[in-house]
Amino acid sequence: MNRKFFIFFISILLTGCGIVKKKTTYGKERTITVAASENDSLVTGKKLPDSTKTVVVLEKADLIINSAMAYSGVRYKYGGTTKKGMDCSGLLYVSFGKNDIPLPRVSNQMALEGKKINLKKVTKGDLLFFKTTKKGKKINHVGLVVAVDGRDIKFIHATSSRGVIVSSLQEGFWNYAFVKATRVL
Repeated sequence: MNRKFFIFFISILLTGCGIVKKKTTYGKERTITVAASENDSLVTGKKLPDSTKTVVVLEKADLIINSAMAYSGVRYKYGGTTKKGMDCSGLLYVSFGKNDIPLPRVSNQMALEGKKINLKKVTKGDLLFFKTTKKGKKINHVGLVVAVDGRDIKFIHATSSRGVIVSSLQEGFWNYAFVKATRVL
């Protein structure tokens, strides 16, 4: 079911990208209601008064991804951190910050945070770092992993040409420019 939703979401994102700014609902929490058993109790040890309880199904990575996805379609602006304009490191700085995880403001300093991980072990919420210029000797671009499906890694980032979008690491340019992945969560 999640895979179908993801494929549907990506197709909507790609077909509507840049034409019209659409209202997003990514920040809304998803909840599931499950029946409680007779033995369910709160931390205090008291019996639940209701026969159902609501379980919030959002991990920290999902919360951060939802924060970032709320900026989908926002135009690129160097140094930007708002819906009026966003750059790649600003997108992650704001998204992690809204979820009480401080990160440095620029990508080459973000690359020093967390633990370096093998690309095969990348999961949602990990950071991908890139060198996008031929002469560049330091990291100058960052993205946030939003989904991993086998060898296909999707990440959200802000590009100077298309604004905030979701891309695949399998795309030639991003695959060539990739430097490393880190985990800060």
